[in-house]
Amino acid sequence: MRKKIITLIVVLISIVAGASLMYFYLTNTSSGIRTVYNNKNVNITSNDSINESVNKIYDAVVVVENSRGERAVGSGTGFIYKTEKGNGYIITNNHVIADGDNYNVILSDGSSAEAKLLGSDVYSDLAVLSIDEKYVTTVAQIGSSSDMKVGDTVFTVGAPLSDEYSGTVTKGIISGKDRMVSVTLNNNVGDYMMNVLQTDASINPGNSGGPLCNINGEVIGINSLKLVEDEVEGIGFAIPIDEAMVYVEKLEKGKNIERPMLGVTLLNTTDSYELYLSGIILPKNAPEGIVVGGVTDDSPASRAGLEKGDIITKLGDKEVESRAELRYQLYKYNIGDTVKITYYRDGNEKTVDVTLDKSLQ
Repeated sequence: MRKKIITLIVVLISIVAGASLMYFYLTNTSSGIRTVYNNKNVNITSNDSINESVNKIYDAVVVVENSRGERAVGSGTGFIYKTEKGNGYIITNNHVIADGDNYNVILSDGSSAEAKLLGSDVYSDLAVLSIDEKYVTTVAQIGSSSDMKVGDTVFTVGAPLSDEYSGTVTKGIISGKDRMVSVTLNNNVGDYMMNVLQTDASINPGNSGGPLCNINGEVIGINSLKLVEDEVEGIGFAIPIDEAMVYVEKLEKGKNIERPMLGVTLLNTTDSYELYLSGIILPKNAPEGIVVGGVTDDSPASRAGLEKGDIITKLGDKEVESRAELRYQLYKYNIGDTVKITYYRDGNEKTVDVTLDKSLQ
């Protein structure tokens, strides 16, 4: 009987000790749980903090407020990307500042500073502001969007609804690269296309202009768009930083982004009402493309002989099926370049070389 009691006590002590050791291990091991599958060690990470990376960018992120006269007209997010000659420079979206004429930024510590608009561009959806350098405590590190891969971890910092929620951090992954999305400009649906990064990190209207960062806290994109449909959730878009900085360098110097023009009014073949108003009737076998709704006098198109009713199907070697696609391809060229245009007239395919002029917009 005595041996049985001793054996029972030893078993109970072993069970308690084993449970205690397991509890201590699980609650004090930051690297997570180590388990074995098919004789292979697998680490399941339980501590996935990005706190150090967030701290690198956090104080560089600002809320951008704009007003017209005494009336507030909108707000968004921006970030300080450099200091020079006593100024701090801020990137945001053009649509964040487009409706205002006075600008103010709220920094991470709650202080505010008057901002000056240096330059903005509708098609790239970018704007650059400046503030006095005395307000700057942190400058964002610029990374490379071309180095990012699908599945890489990213995060955003911004003000998703208003300055009340400024400094909100959301995390996700790169869901896709080189996505071509159609965007609305000047109240025209499908007016332009943008090449963007896709992410499932939560992006809301107030996040516009804020940074999309890699796991090291470097900016690899500028939040710009969110696809909002009842059946779609968690799809956000950002302008790749590699493309954005080409425009930013010009905008910070107050230079306009000059783009080439053809000198034509563009209509989609599906724009039945606009075609009707223009007096254009397409043949039943009309190819997909962009209809020339009108030609400006003494423009590249008029000098090349393009006429109202022509259907443009290619710009260079790229097929184009909408005016958004045509503008996107056109703006890859420089002023003075010569481009071959393929078009249909009276059921026949024709080509013509067009030398591009400076856009009048």
